[in-house]
Amino acid sequence: MSRIDRCPVALKKSLEQRSLLKVIAGLNNFDAASIEMISWAASQGSADLLDIACHPDLVRLAIKTSQLPVCVSSVEPSLFPEAVAAGAAMVEIGNFDTFYPQGRIFSSEEVLSLTMKTRDLLPEVFLSVTVPHVLPLDQQGQFAIDLVKAGADVIQTEGGTSARPLTPGLQGLVEKAVPTLAATNAIVQALRAADCLTPVMSSSGLSSVTIPMAIASGASGVGVGSLINRLDDQLSMLAAVRSIRECLYDQAILKI
Repeated sequence: MSRIDRCPVALKKSLEQRSLLKVIAGLNNFDAASIEMISWAASQGSADLLDIACHPDLVRLAIKTSQLPVCVSSVEPSLFPEAVAAGAAMVEIGNFDTFYPQGRIFSSEEVLSLTMKTRDLLPEVFLSVTVPHVLPLDQQGQFAIDLVKAGADVIQTEGGTSARPLTPGLQGLVEKAVPTLAATNAIVQALRAADCLTPVMSSSGLSSVTIPMAIASGASGVGVGSLINRLDDQLSMLAAVRSIRECLYDQAILKI
């Protein structure tokens, strides 16, 4: 049995249909009250996956609140096994966006090493790995191939923090997403050229305006964080999740 076959059935189906919606609470968000609100909104808004900081207590809280599959994110592989024992369905190395303002840059060598350490610790657990957006686009594509060879089951993009929108409104939303969309396309094309069917999650800087562009670029799903986790109340979070879910639903209809 492959690792993807060990995933929850609904999660696997969403990846295959290229409609997966992952709600990201934040790699450094250890606030239980915040996790509970985001988990509730993700569940009620019909998200497919909840991405939270790597701590077993938060995993149990998120599962209890949402009943959704939980992914834990970290850059410390040693933290993953306890979170998996608490019920996490998958683990993720990254997203690195939160570290860049601190001057912390993750090289391809370091990310590859983290991937191999995680795979050694958890040989059967579904693993997502983020490709650092600081790499040139052509290198991002090749690095994605290297990560798959090292054991990654899903490749995730980033890039929203590097965008500098100059225009308000809809055009500004597109400008914000450009680095992520470019990375998505480059990685998808590189994997296809290598006859690799590994799914790509497009994440960072996306909105309901640009999510269709990410899917059109070949993404199997999207990860949305600040669009939801920066809101102050559950109802606003719920409305944001539902808006994104409807956007992905419309894309699925177009693909039929």
